Order: sequence, then structure tokens, then C-alpha cells
Amino acid sequence: EKAGARLSPFGHGTMAADLAALRNYVTAKDSEEHARLPAHVVSLNITHSNLAQTHMEIRFDRSSSVAEVKQRLHQHCGTPQQYQRLILRSGGTDYAFLDDDTRMLGYYSPEHGMELHVIDLDPHSLSKGGGLEDTSMIEKYRMTEEAYDKREGTLRDWVRKKKAANPDWMPEWEQKSGPRTVDPIDLSEECMKGLELGQRCEVDPGGRRGVLEYLGKVDGLADGYWAGVRFDEPVGKGDGTVKGQRIFDCEARYGGFIRPRNVRCGDFPERDLLEDSDEDEL
Repeated sequence: EKAGARLSPFGHGTMAADLAALRNYVTAKDSEEHARLPAHVVSLNITHSNLAQTHMEIRFDRSSSVAEVKQRLHQHCGTPQQYQRLILRSGGTDYAFLDDDTRMLGYYSPEHGMELHVIDLDPHSLSKGGGLEDTSMIEKYRMTEEAYDKREGTLRDWVRKKKAANPDWMPEWEQKSGPRTVDPIDLSEECMKGLELGQRCEVDPGGRRGVLEYLGKVDGLADGYWAGVRFDEPVGKGDGTVKGQRIFDCEARYGGFIRPRNVRCGDFPERDLLEDSDEDEL
């Protein structure tokens, strides 16, 4: 090997060669992209002074007048013909100004892949300032409570009719569920037996591993005792806070509060994600 040559981690540039082969396969016929187009047709990319979008590979007849081209562009960009100024560009550089509506497009010698840029001269253009692309500018329709209440066939109307037929009837979401019970073991300090702060631990369900960072009651959670665990991987539901109060430090999704009966402390080293891999196993 040549000194200083960088080898792929997969061995002797195999991946680089494969990527090069793939690139050559994908781009093999790029030079023939427009080979099958008739000689009188040219494929251009359309851009607009007020729009971020680009209309790719729009085909035009070279014998079309600039006025006819503008009529087509009105359908794509929304700018009326009389407010358009057209610039033919090549590689980002202005190539020709199509200012004579009576001349044919072919007069300006357009080539496949060139950019036809539309400058919108309409002072009241709808596309100005993102008017046709920025959805935040669109006024959203909001139905008033009074208008919704008068509508028939809505969920509210259905509930109203059901209650009129049976005053005791209630939809599922209005039915009060009984108070959530707490397992008596979670109310006793016995549930924390065998657990020690700073120890490695494993949490059920899922055999999630981490470090025990907190033991005790937590304001904002159900009654009883809780174990705060900082996981090795982002398999938790929080970041060590409860309702804005910091209980222990960890990154988002690396923390969790679990009932102590579901936590075991012991020899639970951090897992090697590759320890079980076997290239010969399917």
C-alpha cells in the first residue's frame, strides 16, 4: 500500500469502490438525459423572484413566442403575463433577457438545463413576501362555540340527543373512574431494602440498566416510595425532574422514576451493544 493511504474499515477500499460503482451506475446516462427530446423542444428549470420552489425540466417549443412562454409560466407561477420579466440563465449567470414578446424562444439560444427566471413586477402580487408559500400567513378558520353548538351531526349534537333520551346516560370519557390504588408494599420502607444510592442496577420491565440516583418520596408523584434511575441508554421517560423540580441530574430520556420493587442493585455492568453480535448467525 502507498504510504499515507487511507483504507476503509471494511478492508482495502472495498466500500469506496462499491460506492464509486453505485455512483457510476446511477449517473451513467446523465449525458443522455435529453437525447430523446425532439430538436425543437428544450427543457428548462423555472425559478421565480418571489418563490423558493423551482419547477424542474419544463419543456418548451423553441418556436413558441416569448408571449406564449409567459402564458405557460402564468400557470406555473401565478404571475400574469404583463407583469413578467424573463431572464435566461446559465450556471447562475444571466445569459439573455427575453424582453421582446414577439420573438421566438429559440432566438435566445436556450439549451437543456438552463434556468428561466421569472421576475414578478406586479406591485400587488399574491406571491410577494411568501404569500403563496408561507402557511403561517394564511388566516385560519375558527368556528365559534355558538356556531358549533348549533350544528347538527356533530359529536356534541350526538351526546346532547343521547342525554335527552336518557338523562342518566354518560359518554365513556365523562364516567368517573375509581381512585388509583397504591400497592401497600410501595408505602413501606421495606420496598427499598437492598437498594443503595450510587449502585449499578437493573430495572424491570425490559432489563434496563443504569445507576440508582434517588430513593424516597417525590412531590408530584403518587404516594409511596420511588427509585430515580439514570439509565445507560435513552430508554427512560424523563430527565430527572418532576413538574419542574430537579430530583437528580441526567439527560432527556435517560431518567426514570420506578417503584423500588422493580429495581435490583448488583453486578449489572453497562452493556456492550456488540457483545452478542455474530456475523455467522442469522
